[in-house]
Amino acid sequence: MTTPERGDGLEQAAAHTYSWLASLDERRVPPTATVEEVTQALGSLPYGPGQIGSTIDLLATACEPGLTAMPSGRFFGFVIGGAHPAGLAADWLTSAWDQNAALRTVTPAHTAVDDLAGAWLLDLLGLPAESAVGFVTGATMSNFACLATARDAVLRRAGWDLSRDGLNGAPPIRVLVGRERHDTVDLAMRYLGLGVPEPVAADAEGRIDVGDLRDRLAAGPAGPTVVALQAGNVHSGAFDDFEQAIAVAREYDAWVHVDGAFGLFAAASPRLRGLVARAEAADSWTTDAHKTLNVPYDCGIAIVRDRSAMRAALGTSGDYLIQSDQGDPMDHVPEFSRRGRAFPVWAVLHALGRTGVADLVDGFCSHATTFADGVRELGGEVLNDVVFTQVCATFGDDARTRAVVAGLLSDGTAWMTGSRWQGRDVLRISVSNWSTTEDDVRRSLDALGRVLAAL
Repeated sequence: MTTPERGDGLEQAAAHTYSWLASLDERRVPPTATVEEVTQALGSLPYGPGQIGSTIDLLATACEPGLTAMPSGRFFGFVIGGAHPAGLAADWLTSAWDQNAALRTVTPAHTAVDDLAGAWLLDLLGLPAESAVGFVTGATMSNFACLATARDAVLRRAGWDLSRDGLNGAPPIRVLVGRERHDTVDLAMRYLGLGVPEPVAADAEGRIDVGDLRDRLAAGPAGPTVVALQAGNVHSGAFDDFEQAIAVAREYDAWVHVDGAFGLFAAASPRLRGLVARAEAADSWTTDAHKTLNVPYDCGIAIVRDRSAMRAALGTSGDYLIQSDQGDPMDHVPEFSRRGRAFPVWAVLHALGRTGVADLVDGFCSHATTFADGVRELGGEVLNDVVFTQVCATFGDDARTRAVVAGLLSDGTAWMTGSRWQGRDVLRISVSNWSTTEDDVRRSLDALGRVLAAL
C-alpha cells in the first residue's frame, strides 16, 4: 500500500464522524434499525479488494440507523460517559500512532504519558502516590487485575507461592462483599477461581453493614481474606463507610479492595470528597475512565498500593522482550498487547485541569438532584438518597413503572433504564455525560411528563 493509500477513507470517516456528532443534540436516543436490518444493509463479503472510501461510506450509512445515541446529553441508561472532545481527538491519534504500549523503552512516548496520567489520577483521587496504575479495558478487568493481586498477596502471606504451585491445594481464600456489590466483582472472582463471595448485609441505600462485616470476620474461618467495598452503588450512588469498614478489615489482616468504577471520582470534587473519606487506606482501587471522566471506550483503571505485589501477580518476562529494570506498563495489566489507553486519559485531564474535573463531577450531581426534584413534581417516588449521580424512581405499582420505562423508550427523547431494586421495579437515571445540559434534563423530564400523562 502506497503512502497516499494510507489516507484513503479517512476523509470519509471524518465527514461521517462530524455528521454523527452534529446529530446528537436533536436525534432520537434509541436506534431506529434492528440487528437484522443493519446486517442486510452491510451485505455479503466481497470477492476481491475494493475502494477503502467506499467501504467506510457503506459502514457508516448502514450502521447509523442502528446506533444508540450514547454520547447524547440525554442518555441516562447506564453509568457511562460520552467521549469528551479532547479524549476523542486523542483517541484518533492513538489509533493512527498504533502503539503496542506494553514496554517502557519500546514506546517511550506512551510510557511518559502513562506515568504522567497515572500520577495525575493518584493526585486527583487522593490515593497513595507510590501506587501502581494500570490502564485496562474497563471496570471488569480492573476488578480482575486488583483481585488477582489480592489473591496472590494474601496467599503469599499465608506461605503459599501461587505463581509456582497454582491454586490446587492452596489455603482457601475468603472474599467478603456487600450484598449490593456490582456484578463485575463476582465476575472477576469467577475468572480468578475464587468462587462465590460471602455476602455481607447492606442497609437500605446499599452500603455495607460494618457490624455484620465484623461478625462474619470474627466467625471465621481464619486465613487469607479479602474484603471488597464500594464507592458508588449502581442504584443509589451510595458509598460504604470506608473508615469503619477498613478498620475492621485490618483487625483480621484482610486485603481491602474498593470498587469505585464511577464513584471514586467523587474525590476530585472538594464538595463531594467526604463521600470517599479514608478510602485511600485500602490496598487497591477500581475505577473506569469512560464513566465519570468521559474518556472514550475502553479505559478501566486498576490501582494497587504495593507496586511489587501487582508486578508479582500480573508481570511476566520473555527473552525476546526489551524489558526495563524500572518496570514496564505491562506489569500492571493482564495483557501483552495493549492499546495506548493513557493518551486519551492524559488529554482529558489536561484539557479539564483540576477544577474542570471537579466541575464535571459536581455538574453530574446537580443534574441528578434536578431529576429527583422533577420526578417528585410529576408524582413519582424517589427511592434513594440522591448523594451522587444516581436516581431510582417508581410510579405506583411495578406494572405502571414498567410502562413508564417502555413509554420513554418509545418516545425517544431520552434513554433511562428500567431495573429492579429493593424488591421493586424502578426507573433508573444515571447522569454521567459531560455534554448533558440543563436543557437536556428539562427535555427529558418533559418526555417523562408526556408518558405519565398518556398513562
